[in-house]
Amino acid sequence: MSSLLAVDDVQAGYGDFKALFNITLHVDAGEIVTLLGANGAGKTTTLRVISGLVKPTKGTVRFDGRIISTLPPHEIVELGISHVPEGRQLFPHMSVEENLALGAYIARARQRGIKESMEEQFALFPRLKERRKQLAGTLSGGEQQMVAIARGLMTQPKLLMLDEPSLGLGPKIVEEVFAKVQEIGSRGLTVLIVEQNVVDALSISNRGYVIENGAVDPGLGTAAKELLRNERLRSAYLGL
Repeated sequence: MSSLLAVDDVQAGYGDFKALFNITLHVDAGEIVTLLGANGAGKTTTLRVISGLVKPTKGTVRFDGRIISTLPPHEIVELGISHVPEGRQLFPHMSVEENLALGAYIARARQRGIKESMEEQFALFPRLKERRKQLAGTLSGGEQQMVAIARGLMTQPKLLMLDEPSLGLGPKIVEEVFAKVQEIGSRGLTVLIVEQNVVDALSISNRGYVIENGAVDPGLGTAAKELLRNERLRSAYLGL
């Protein structure tokens, strides 16, 4: 069975700066997969290549059997990839409801019905229902992250990509956010996470990839449980 997402031998960068060197990875339908690595390793660029924001100079990205690396970002969203960027990037002077409604701009989401999709997100994130009329900029960091994830889900994606969902959040809120991501995965949605919170991310993942200096580390396996036990990974990222 072919993977839902396949990144094959991808190189990419920004101008003369090359950020990715021959990245190859795959994500199967229904998996939660985490990309690990230090700041500047190329994790965010990998997500940006998948979502069409950065075009590869070499290699291909396939989604659901189709090459998407030549498509513009809006067409990639239409095919079923939703990218929740680092820093949440909400509209602070708009309400929770208004931010969520912006996520339903594509045809597939409109066909399902904005109201129905929004109620689905409120069932997943009950706290947002209580704050549906509140301006997004007045929410706590954890609540803003929940809005960002919920807005990503409003497109009715097949693949949800999360860039540093725990960034800037306290330990209890981080635990709550990852529990929600695990719940989303348990419903059958495929999730690809970029995260530096190694233990929490791998604890809810099926597999993981370690990216170093723009390339996948070939010396490490991908099974999440194996990565958690790996001495080199524990030393490099956990200080153990």
